[in-house]
Amino acid sequence: MYTGFFDIFSIGIGPSSSHTMGPMRAAARFVGELKTRGVMQAVRRVRVNLYGSLALTGEGHATPGAVVYGLMGLDAERMDPAEVKRDDADLHLLLGGEQPIAFSQAHDVVLLKQESLPEHPNGMRFFAYGEEDALLLEETYFSVGGGSVRRADEMNERPAAPQPVPYDFGSCDELMSLCAARQVKVAGLVMANECTLHAGPELTARIRLVHEVMQQAIDRGMSAEGKLPGPLGLNRRAPLIHKSLQKHFLHNDLDPLSIVDWINLWAFAVAEENAAGGRVVTAPTMGSAGVIPAVLRYYVRFGNRGSSQDCLHGIRDFLLTASAICSLYRANASISGAEVGCQGEVGVACSMAAAGLTAAMGGTNAQIENAAEIGMEHNLGLTCDPVCGLVQVPCIERNAIGAVKAVNAARLALRGDGTHFVSLDKVIATMRETGSHLDAGYRETSLNGLAKYALTC
Repeated sequence: MYTGFFDIFSIGIGPSSSHTMGPMRAAARFVGELKTRGVMQAVRRVRVNLYGSLALTGEGHATPGAVVYGLMGLDAERMDPAEVKRDDADLHLLLGGEQPIAFSQAHDVVLLKQESLPEHPNGMRFFAYGEEDALLLEETYFSVGGGSVRRADEMNERPAAPQPVPYDFGSCDELMSLCAARQVKVAGLVMANECTLHAGPELTARIRLVHEVMQQAIDRGMSAEGKLPGPLGLNRRAPLIHKSLQKHFLHNDLDPLSIVDWINLWAFAVAEENAAGGRVVTAPTMGSAGVIPAVLRYYVRFGNRGSSQDCLHGIRDFLLTASAICSLYRANASISGAEVGCQGEVGVACSMAAAGLTAAMGGTNAQIENAAEIGMEHNLGLTCDPVCGLVQVPCIERNAIGAVKAVNAARLALRGDGTHFVSLDKVIATMRETGSHLDAGYRETSLNGLAKYALTC
């Protein structure tokens, strides 16, 4: 089942696509349903229950605040958190930007840490009440990864593409067969699909915007100083790394591994921006948002050997190819850390980036598959155990390691002829099964792993 480029690369605020953007979108959708049913003006108060993983790491992921943004009717892609005024949270709320209601974030957004809904670890339930606490509407939503949400009645439905695409694929074997039949690269097939969903100029503008937002996050992260929010009190490291690299460059200190330092820097910069609640792109999630931007900048600075126009084409092919790889994971496994651990976030990002870089460097379709397979094979079993529920430790360093690993995977694939023993389809199936066997404490609950042994919050 094909997932479109616009759904995969979504722009929003950090620190988590599943725990920040998803709940925000669910709350906004609930408000939209109140309007559709014509009961908005009758609402006097709302309550939101957060369950399972959302409750256990909600405070560290800014989930309650994100819910409030959604109830206010704000758009995750367009909002700037620094400009939002919340007359909040302990007095009243302007529901959907139009209906004043009594509201207290501390009391009306409830974290039920001992309860979980059976359909998915990231569950939330919304209630709207009228006069004399009459229930006007109750709906249950789930944040299923990458900022996507589903209502309870949609959980067992097979997700459909916005409209039919000419080259639908549900496996890598199908993708490779379609490419061979049309004699195109993966990016060309995705382009053909996307041009049936969006006008050519709209698609071009979206690709450009996704790249710009990614690179803007790098630039902000390299210059922003101070501490990251939360009880860990971590200092931002990207500015210090940047200054150190600039100093060595000015003094002409040659280090054959300095390129690795730059990749680490760029991944750190985005991951720290995300941790601070900044504007980033899900790639495929916000917890893994630093991998693809870092590898893209590596391509622009060190990988491209052609003209500026060649570089633009390379960026386009990189992102379109990465989108196809993510579509496979979404169809056959998961990109949710709450479902399959961090192999579904940084692991998938590494796989996407490796495939994208291989495509941008002129690799064949077989080499693209090989790179994607290498990127995931060596992230299998990666747990999601954020300390204090914050997308900081080990998440920030993990983005850097994932980016460097993606570059290595691409280089390995490009040095070969595309022949590989393990197929991408088999790796994705293995990743899905591995994730299902991970104990819940290792799937974004902050109950085990580093979250248990590194620090007690």
